[in-house]
Amino acid sequence: MAMIVPQRILIAPSGFKESLDAGTVASAIAAGVRRILPGAHLTLMPIPDGGEGTVAAIAASTGGTVHTERVTGPVGQQVTAGWVMIRQGGQRTAVLEMASAAGLSLVPRELRNPINTTTYGVGELIAAALDAGAERIVLGCGDSGTSDGGAGALMALGVRILDKQGEEIGFGGRALRRAASLDTSGMHPGVSQVPITLACNVHNVLCGERGVARVFGPQKGATPKQVAKLEAGLENWARLLEREAPFAEGRDLMYGAGTGASGGLGVGMAAVLGAELGGRFDVLLDSGMAGIDLDAALRQADLVITAEGAIDFQTPHGKVPAEVAARAQRAGVPVLALAGSLGQGAPSVHEIGIDALASIMTLPMPLSQAVERGEQLLIDAAERTMRLVLLGSAMAARGEQMA
Repeated sequence: MAMIVPQRILIAPSGFKESLDAGTVASAIAAGVRRILPGAHLTLMPIPDGGEGTVAAIAASTGGTVHTERVTGPVGQQVTAGWVMIRQGGQRTAVLEMASAAGLSLVPRELRNPINTTTYGVGELIAAALDAGAERIVLGCGDSGTSDGGAGALMALGVRILDKQGEEIGFGGRALRRAASLDTSGMHPGVSQVPITLACNVHNVLCGERGVARVFGPQKGATPKQVAKLEAGLENWARLLEREAPFAEGRDLMYGAGTGASGGLGVGMAAVLGAELGGRFDVLLDSGMAGIDLDAALRQADLVITAEGAIDFQTPHGKVPAEVAARAQRAGVPVLALAGSLGQGAPSVHEIGIDALASIMTLPMPLSQAVERGEQLLIDAAERTMRLVLLGSAMAARGEQMA
C-alpha cells in the first residue's frame, strides 16, 4: 500500500495575542508545510474571532472600506484605531474591534492594571462609525486590556455615570465601586437608531468564580487584592444597571452569557444601549460577514491545521481551535493544532476533536524573545509537525505491507 500524503490542507488559525495576526500565522504555517510538501494545495483561511486582526481580516476578504480614527487608548494615550465599512444585506455595516482602541497590546507592561484602564476609546470608535453613516454596528470583542464594565465606552457616547454626590466617576474598574446613578439624557442620538451587535465569547460572564475579574484580571496585571476590588466594582456596576439601565429588564447582568465580554464591555453595551450579545462565530462566520465559508473549505480538506497563541484549559470554551475542531469533526477531517505555548489543561483539547497538538517552542526562552521570533518559530514548527505526519503515514503503509 502506498503512503497516503495529505494533498489538500486547510490552514485556519487564530492570531497570536500581542505577537502575530491571524493572516501572518496562516502564512507562516504555510511556509513550513511547503518545505515538506511543495506540491500540496494549501487553503489559507485566517479566522476572525473579534480580537486583534478582525478588521484587517474582514477588510481583506470583503473589500470593505477601512477607516482610521485617533481615539483615547486604555491608559489615556492617543492611539490609531481602525474599522471597516461593508455592505451586507443592502445595509452599511461598520465592523469594529475593541482591541484596536482598548486592547492589552496597547497597555505598556509597566502600566498593566485593569483597575485603571478604560474603554473610552471604544465609545469614540462607535461614535465615529455612527457619524460616518453606519446603519448597523458589529463590535468584535477580544484581547482587551480593560475591566471597566464598558463604563468608559458609555462615557464617550455621552452617558454620565455619577457617584452619590452627583459627581462623575473616573476611568477604570476601580471607579465602578463608586457608581451610584446613570444619566443617559446626553447620549449620542445615533445609538437609539442603529442596532449594535457584539461578536463575543458567550462563555465569558461578568461576576463569580468564572467572572472576568477572577479569570482575566491576573492576565491583565491585577494582583489578588486588585482582583477582589474589581469583582466588588463590577458587582456594584451590575446592580446599578439592573436598577437604572434602559435595557436591563429580563437580563441576567451578572452571570448571563457574554456579559463579561472584554472585561464587562458586554454588560454595559447590552444594558444601556440594548446591544445584542452574539457568539463570535455566529456573528462573524455563519452570517457571511467575514466573507469566508469555513464549512465548505473543511469539506474539501484532507487535513486542517489550526493555531492559537496559548492552548490550555480555556481553549475549549469558545476559542478558534475549538470552533475549527468542532466543525472539522462534523466533516470527518483530522485536526492538528500549533500553539505558542501549551498551558494547564492543554490535553483536554483532544476531547473536542483536536487530534494532535504541538508547541512551536523547542527550548525555554523569555516571552520577549518568543514574540520577536514568533514567525520563524511557527515556520519551523509547521515543518517539524508535517515530518511527523509523513512519518505516521509511512509507518501505516509499512504496516499494511507486512500484514
